[in-house]
Amino acid sequence: MAAYIIRRFLLLPLILFGISLIVFGMIQSLGSDRLLAAYVNPGLLDKLTPNQLEKIKEKYGLKDPMVVRYVKWLKNTLSGDLGWSVVGKEPVKDAILNRLPWTVELALYSIIPVVFVGVWLGIIAAVNRDKFIDHFVRIFAVVGWSFPDFVFGLLVLMVFYSVLGWFPPGNLSFWADTVVKSPEFKRFTSLVSLDALLNGRFDVFVDAIQHLIAPILTLSWLWWAYLLRITRSSMLEVLTKEYIRTARAKGLAENVVINKHARKNAMIPVITVGGGMVIQLFAGTVIVEMVFNRTGMGSFTATAATQLDYASIMASTLFYSLILVIGNLVIDILYAAVDPRIRFS
Repeated sequence: MAAYIIRRFLLLPLILFGISLIVFGMIQSLGSDRLLAAYVNPGLLDKLTPNQLEKIKEKYGLKDPMVVRYVKWLKNTLSGDLGWSVVGKEPVKDAILNRLPWTVELALYSIIPVVFVGVWLGIIAAVNRDKFIDHFVRIFAVVGWSFPDFVFGLLVLMVFYSVLGWFPPGNLSFWADTVVKSPEFKRFTSLVSLDALLNGRFDVFVDAIQHLIAPILTLSWLWWAYLLRITRSSMLEVLTKEYIRTARAKGLAENVVINKHARKNAMIPVITVGGGMVIQLFAGTVIVEMVFNRTGMGSFTATAATQLDYASIMASTLFYSLILVIGNLVIDILYAAVDPRIRFS
C-alpha cells in the first residue's frame, strides 16, 4: 500500500506536466495579440503605442517559439508569477488566494450534510425496501435529481431571503465584512467562520454561517438525491449476498448485519461517487456561487472564461487539475481502507 501511494505521488508531477502542456498549448494557439491581456492590465492596452506593445511582447517572449515560451511560462508559474487577472484586477496568484478560502469554507461545511445524510438516506431506503419510507425517499430522489440546481437555488433565495429574510446572499454582511477587514481582526486560518471564533467575534461567526446555509442547502438537495440512489442500489445488491444470509442465519442482530457486514461492503461505489462530489466542492461550485453571489473559485473561473481572462483561466485550470489528481489519489486509498481485499500490487 505504501509503495502504491509513493508511486502515485511520483507520478503526480508527470501528470501535472502533461496537463500544463495541454492548457498552455490551447491558450497560446490564440496568438500573441490576444495574450497581451494575460500580462498587462487590459485597461492600459489601448493607451500603449505599437512600439510599446512590441516591447511588451518581447519582454514576455510572446514572439518566441512555443517551446521557449512554455519554459518561460513554467518557470514563472513555479515561482508564483501567474500573470495579471483581468477579473480580479490584481495578480492571478493574489486573486486565487483571496477567493479560495470562501470556496474551501463552503466545501468543508457542505461535506457532512451532503455525504453523510445522502448515504444515511440510501441505507434507510435499502433496509426498508418497498416500505413507505423507501417509496418516500425514492420519490425525493427522483424529484431532487430532476430539479436543476440553479432553479432550486433561486427558490431557496426567494423563500429564505426575500420572504423570511433569514439567509442573505454573498459572503458576509457589510458590517461583518468591515470587521473582518479591520486591522484588529486576526486571520489565523483564512476561513472567516473559524477566525471569528478565534477572535472572539461570535456575531461575525453567526453572520458567516447565515450566509452559508442557503448554498449548503442547495448543494445538499442536489447531491442527496444522487448519492442516496447510488447507496440504495449498492446496499440492495449487498443484502442479497450469501454472507449476509449466513450472518442472519447465525442469529446476528439486524443492526450488526447492516452496520458491520452490509454497509461497509456497499461503500465502494459510494466512495467513487462521493469522492467525486467532494472534489467538485473543493474545485468550486460555479452555479451555486453565482446564484448566491459568493466570490469563490467557481464564480471567479466562470467570470474569467466569459471575459477571456487567459491568465486566470490557465491558473484556474491548473488548480482544478491539482485538486482532481490529489482527490482521485485519496479515493484510491479509501478503497483499500474500506475493503481490505483490494490491494494495489
